[in-house]
Amino acid sequence: MGGLRQAAIKLRLILAIALVATASQIVRAEDSRRATEAGPDACPRSAFRVVVDVGHTVDVPGAMSARGIAEYAFNLQLARDISQGLLDAGFQQTVLLITATAPWRGLIERAARANSMHANLLIAIHHDSVPDNLLRNWEYVGQKNQFNDNYPGYAIFMSNENADPAGSLQFGSLLGRELESRGLHYTPHYTLALMGHRRRILVDAEAGVYRYDQLIVLRQTRMPAVLLEAGSIVNRQEELELGTPERRSLTSAAIVAAVENFCTVRTRPASARAAASAH
Repeated sequence: MGGLRQAAIKLRLILAIALVATASQIVRAEDSRRATEAGPDACPRSAFRVVVDVGHTVDVPGAMSARGIAEYAFNLQLARDISQGLLDAGFQQTVLLITATAPWRGLIERAARANSMHANLLIAIHHDSVPDNLLRNWEYVGQKNQFNDNYPGYAIFMSNENADPAGSLQFGSLLGRELESRGLHYTPHYTLALMGHRRRILVDAEAGVYRYDQLIVLRQTRMPAVLLEAGSIVNRQEELELGTPERRSLTSAAIVAAVENFCTVRTRPASARAAASAH
């Protein structure tokens, strides 16, 4: 009798596992069906081109981190992850833009190349520092370096002189909200007087979007464009975080989600967009 009882229990367990597996298959099939049905109203990912611009160049690498690593190295790593994330999400036209020409000509070249690609969106990837007068000296592994631990966080910039400033702000706001939803926070120090001529107007106080009209890569592009400072590499703690795959994954996932939302909104008929705005 004991053997029969054990056999019955085992049979029920097998049946339960089979039922769970079948239920999972049904759920996946239902999700697939909904995605297919939503196709006409969803983002046409295969045709939506995003240019991911790697800030700075090998020869002009931008700011130096608290431990002496060039900003360009951070920019390139993150931009590659973002580009791959977009490709994996179906944005097959994604372009990773890397230039070797030094500013100012190089900045004009970036905008011109993005324009020639007829891109739908440009995202310039950078990592932040602070004005020189706010940096402090310290030694790391016997080398003299500089740091400022006061202002961690990301910042997003758009330009009112862009060909589509409303679209740029819209994407910047979507991106900021995706970053915030993943536990990341923007830095408010660009609003402070201590920033001097680098002080900026905060145009979305929830998402951390600033207005910066002078940036050539934003001003001269003919598609919505934002510049993301992904975090502060002169902040000693955040520098360590920004160097990890986990932090890059968080930022990349936020960008992919924001691009998906932006693409969907931008491809709706004008009447549907107007109705959505009215609500």
